[in-house]
Amino acid sequence: MTGRYETGMKTRREVLGDAHVDRAEAAKTDFDTPFQTLITEGAWGTLWSSDEISRRERSMLTLALLAATGNFEEIPMHIRACAKTGATKEDVIQAFLHVAVYAGVPKANHAIKLAKQTYAEMEGVNT
Repeated sequence: MTGRYETGMKTRREVLGDAHVDRAEAAKTDFDTPFQTLITEGAWGTLWSSDEISRRERSMLTLALLAATGNFEEIPMHIRACAKTGATKEDVIQAFLHVAVYAGVPKANHAIKLAKQTYAEMEGVNT
């Protein structure tokens, strides 16, 4: 393990929570270990560990980019992470409003739907 990997794992746990990371680690196989190492070192050990912008801002950027590129699968995970990064519901809707204007209303609409479902689950509300 490299220092970047260890830094990344620490940041990943701080942002996503131990339970999420433990599930991902338990599901890891020889096949996807290189990918898991790449994202732990690159995404978590470099980008998310940088002090250049806040984790709140990174959450907003990440959610906007996921929605704008149609990568909806990770939106619920990053909505849940907002509880640890400080990005509020108001921050999230503002990010998705940017998506609507610059990347398309259908993408923003779907991202908002996922966010609403995830917030409801987090709050224990039946949808």
